[in-house]
Amino acid sequence: VGERDSVIIMTHEPNWLLDWYFNNVSGKNVKHLICDYLKGRCKLRIAGDMHHYMRHSYVPSDGPVYVQHLLVNGCGGAFLHPTHVFSNFRKFYGTTYESKAAYPSFEDSSRIALGNILKFRKKNWQFDFIGGIVYFVLVFSMFPQCELNHILREDSFSGHLRSFFGTVWNAFMYVLEHSYVSFAGALLLLIVAITFVPSKLSRKKRAMIGVLHVSAHLAAALILMLLLELGVETCIQHKLLATSGYHTLYQWYRSVESEHFPDPTGLRARIEQWTFGLYPACIKYLMSAFDIPEVMAVTRSNICKNGMQSLSRGGAVIYYASVFLYFWVFSTPVVSLVLGSYLYICVNWLHLHFDEAFSSLRIANYKAFTRFHINHDGDLEVYTLAVDKVPKEWELDPDWDGELKQPQQLSHLRRFPSKWRAASAHQDPLNTVKIIDHFVIQQTEKPDLGASNRSVTC
Repeated sequence: VGERDSVIIMTHEPNWLLDWYFNNVSGKNVKHLICDYLKGRCKLRIAGDMHHYMRHSYVPSDGPVYVQHLLVNGCGGAFLHPTHVFSNFRKFYGTTYESKAAYPSFEDSSRIALGNILKFRKKNWQFDFIGGIVYFVLVFSMFPQCELNHILREDSFSGHLRSFFGTVWNAFMYVLEHSYVSFAGALLLLIVAITFVPSKLSRKKRAMIGVLHVSAHLAAALILMLLLELGVETCIQHKLLATSGYHTLYQWYRSVESEHFPDPTGLRARIEQWTFGLYPACIKYLMSAFDIPEVMAVTRSNICKNGMQSLSRGGAVIYYASVFLYFWVFSTPVVSLVLGSYLYICVNWLHLHFDEAFSSLRIANYKAFTRFHINHDGDLEVYTLAVDKVPKEWELDPDWDGELKQPQQLSHLRRFPSKWRAASAHQDPLNTVKIIDHFVIQQTEKPDLGASNRSVTC
């Protein structure tokens, strides 16, 4: 590298952004190369790794400028990263920089983050399996709630709310003071939540964020538990459940069977005798499996009257399995909403979890690539082209097959360079591509075209 040559340095990750974000120091060897050896000859640093496009250019000053432009383009990644999280980046190697281009823009990036509230469950429905189980563990010790008449007896809506949230608070205190399973689940969730917070924050701040996060989940789980119990209690009081024991559905079936399908020859009795009682028993317990609300309500009533010790081990398993099925259905939308809201608040207000908040959205759009061109004056022109929306369906391009191809011919020199094209013409990248950034790096010293002993490299 000559003394007047211009240099581009490409690294795998933009440590100027990541070091600023994580309050870290890395890339000491690269810094030594740029500051101590190149001494201003590095005109551009480029990196990928972050799945967005950002360019920061130096602000002219009296101090030395070791790098003129800092460029990140990782828009070929599997998902999108935000840009607004890095909007306050200013200093690198003692030089002041300002943002010249961001794709998506800071405003669009912040708006996209809202998808964590609206689309988290749709994009990450597999999380329901874990979230429902976690919520059930948090309130496992709270079932059943036998004393709920004080909520139902209130005369006004405000009285109902006051009694309801008072009961939620009492349940929370019970978890802290008496519960074993729910308290252990909440403690384990708290440890996971604190560990989940990025390590760039102090331990105190991580603990505060973790406590608030777990408190939101625990409050949601307790509210859902009480709503489920209130629903069962209301059905019991209105004689809709717990009216005929565990086998209400089977008794209804027997009454319909005897009314519409009489058995004067005693065939059913003989079948029962020949199968050693399996014939009616299998139907009875199979119908009980489909009559979960009745089983849950009857067992709940027995527990409230005679205590948990009145249940056999099998009865307890059946009760908690019945409760889990309904509670899981109720809780899965809420746990996704709480976690999505947490990610939204963190990435937009606290500028945390930028990787988790955007990888969960699985955005395949906002693709871009950067091209370099050395013009006739020896200046380096940098273009970045982008496509906002990626086609979702592709088809074979018949023109590609029909074009005569020369041996060893590069694809970009062909008239139809790609074997594939967008199935929808309005989504074709050839019709939607745009230039999102263009800048020129001036050659340090114009070459003397008449001299044969001088060369310039970029």
